[in-house]
Amino acid sequence: MEAFFAVDESTRKREREKARQLRNSQWWINQKGRGLCYYCQSSIKPSQLTMDHKTPIARGGRSTRNNLVPCCKACNTEKQHLTLSEWIAKREAEGNPLACAKLELY
Repeated sequence: MEAFFAVDESTRKREREKARQLRNSQWWINQKGRGLCYYCQSSIKPSQLTMDHKTPIARGGRSTRNNLVPCCKACNTEKQHLTLSEWIAKREAEGNPLACAKLELY
C-alpha cells in the first residue's frame, strides 16, 4: 500500500512533536513498563517497545493518549500507514488475526 497523506506537513510536524513530548512523560513510561506489545501481546523489554499511532498521522490520526500504543518493532513495521481497523482486517483475511482484535472493537 502506498503512503496516503491526508494531512499537511505542518500538521505532521506538530503531531510528531506532541508524540516526542509524550515519550518523555510518566504516562508513556507506565505504558512501556508493562512490557507488552499492544498488537501481538508479546512480552518485550520496555526499552525495545516503540510508540505507534493506531490511526497514523499520515491518515489523520493525532498524537493523543488514546491513539498511541506501545508495540514491538515487527508489528510497527508491518502495520506501516494502515489504520488499526485496516490492519486487523488484513491480518484476519490472511488467517493470522492479531491478539488485540480480541481486546478492542475497531
